Amino acid sequence: MRFARLIASAALSGAAVLATAAVPAQAAPQADHGRVTALCSTSAADFTVRNVSRPINHQLLTVTNTGAKSCNLLKTPLLAFDDDTYVGARAIEDSKPQAVVTLKPGESAYAGIVLSSADGSGENGRHVRTLHVFLDRGEGSEGGPDTLALPKNTWIDDSAAVTYWQADAADALVW
Repeated sequence: MRFARLIASAALSGAAVLATAAVPAQAAPQADHGRVTALCSTSAADFTVRNVSRPINHQLLTVTNTGAKSCNLLKTPLLAFDDDTYVGARAIEDSKPQAVVTLKPGESAYAGIVLSSADGSGENGRHVRTLHVFLDRGEGSEGGPDTLALPKNTWIDDSAAVTYWQADAADALVW
């Protein structure tokens, strides 16, 4: 009797294995990699620019995420002064952070703007009144610029440069 139960149990187990093998394979569930964060947009951002006392010839550009979702800032802001049709400040490549800056709603990030050479060696110096800020999306800029009034008597020359976006204002002013 005991032997009969073992045979019956083995037969049922074998049938279950055969039934499982007959079912078509299903794709394994996808791993959850978390939320994909979109790139920041000028339409969901507020920009400010202000003079700083140190280092000399610098301003601090601040962006605040005014959107409802987190967003990423890539590279540097693309800047143009007054009616320039070109980007008027080169990127400071050494300022590249180790990670992309992600802004939650209401959070801010910073970029340092070097306006002119400290030793006066820059060429084509001039006063400027407005700053046009574009956000670099890795393949050029996104949408239209945000236009800001610059502090009175802002002077730039051909050595104007801008840092990558930084999570901390002090890091943006190191360069």
